[in-house]
Amino acid sequence: MSVRYEKTGTTALITLDRPDKLNSLTLSMYEELGQGFDEARDDDSVAAVVLTGSGRAFCVGADLTESIPALAEGRFDISEWDSAHQKHSRLFKPVICAVNGLALGGGFEIMLSTDLRVASEDARFGLPEAGVGVVPAGGTLARLTRQISYAHAMELLLLSDQIDSATAYRMGLVNAVVEPGQVVETAMRWADRVAALSGDALAVTKRAVAQLSEMPLEAAFHAEALFGQQAFTSADAKVGLAAFANRSTPKFPSRG
Repeated sequence: MSVRYEKTGTTALITLDRPDKLNSLTLSMYEELGQGFDEARDDDSVAAVVLTGSGRAFCVGADLTESIPALAEGRFDISEWDSAHQKHSRLFKPVICAVNGLALGGGFEIMLSTDLRVASEDARFGLPEAGVGVVPAGGTLARLTRQISYAHAMELLLLSDQIDSATAYRMGLVNAVVEPGQVVETAMRWADRVAALSGDALAVTKRAVAQLSEMPLEAAFHAEALFGQQAFTSADAKVGLAAFANRSTPKFPSRG
């Protein structure tokens, strides 16, 4: 398998492991990545997911000798990769992307499906699709203008230039830039921090953010109140509020 799934404490570490091909995604890798996300979703002992790539790239997108021809020849629809792209996802645990090198095309798109992103100083990002007559339809056409400014999004989509990690940070694509070799370590530290928080609260937050962004403001305010009530009446809230009053460390039921 070219997608490794391993658990380290409460963190599921998913690694794209085809370094000789810069972790370009074969058809089987798309399937394995989606299965990895599902496994983390269904494992109650997993608090967060860290996604990274082995070698000198995070991922340079779909494999040009297998996956791209399959799409171009109409053998299947790109929606078959929805699980890997986390479209319609029910993984309501934080997903942290550790970008250790190139994140191009489909690799860039997979990064956009994650919640927190840390990049190496030598990482590079880009959407080269327009240069070969296709478009980034793995979630990017829908996500990018929701995540960063319209002008920055269209710069990436229409010019197809690569940008460095400092520019990605300035645009708001990544949360932090660190020295080479520190990317996964930083992401794992963030995952440990997540594990100390309420799993129920984080799950409600992810569901709410995903749903409320699609609603008119007044409807979103109403739905937000319902999400808030769900969190405030949870078992985690009872424990957390009592611990706050007692100045003690909460042991959230959602964490087992």
